Amino acid sequence: LLYRPADAEGKLPLILFSHGGPVGQDEYEFDLYRQVLAAGGYAVAAVNYRGSSGRGIAYTKSIYADWGNKEVQDIIGAADYLIKKGIADSARMGIGGWSYGGILTDYTIATDTRFKAAASGAGSALQFSMYGVDQYVTQYETEPGAPLKNVDKWIKISYPFFHVDKIKTPTLFMAGQKDFNVPSVGAEQMYQALRSVGVPAKLIIYPGQFHGITVPSYLVDRLQRYLEWFGKYLQY
Repeated sequence: LLYRPADAEGKLPLILFSHGGPVGQDEYEFDLYRQVLAAGGYAVAAVNYRGSSGRGIAYTKSIYADWGNKEVQDIIGAADYLIKKGIADSARMGIGGWSYGGILTDYTIATDTRFKAAASGAGSALQFSMYGVDQYVTQYETEPGAPLKNVDKWIKISYPFFHVDKIKTPTLFMAGQKDFNVPSVGAEQMYQALRSVGVPAKLIIYPGQFHGITVPSYLVDRLQRYLEWFGKYLQY
């Protein structure tokens, strides 16, 4: 799905804004965040990457125990398609999302250095550290398996943290203080890792908030921070 400013002409800075889940689906419906970003002067793409729902169980299970691979290929493929079509400016690309959209943001910027700005919300990259502190232990033991018995696989799916030196993208990290779905430590770790290698990063923790941000002023704040962060790096 592609959102553009009204009366847009020529190449636009692009933001790939990914849904969470990964078992989820972007549909033909009003989306406040993508609409606000589009109104800010961006082409905004929503990609139902492999792992999403809506295309059958095989499509959903295609990333089973293989996170940060096929879905990243799909995100990058969408960017390349929009560049080829003359819609996106290849020199001004950003990426963002919340929950698995934030996790996918971390995976993608560790794979492709073309993105000039990122906003990773409620994400994680050092997946080892999520085991036992979030709500997905059944999924972990079913897919990659228990960490102590499958160390290599867990290191592989934690590659944004272990290969942080490959990341060049300035990144805004956000999380809810009381999030037990994807705990804020996921954002905190990647923020510190980027700072340690000299990549611009900012960390925002919303007090008293869980996985979904519900305080109206915080919702406004998140939108404003998106526009400010992407504007700083993509609107030149």
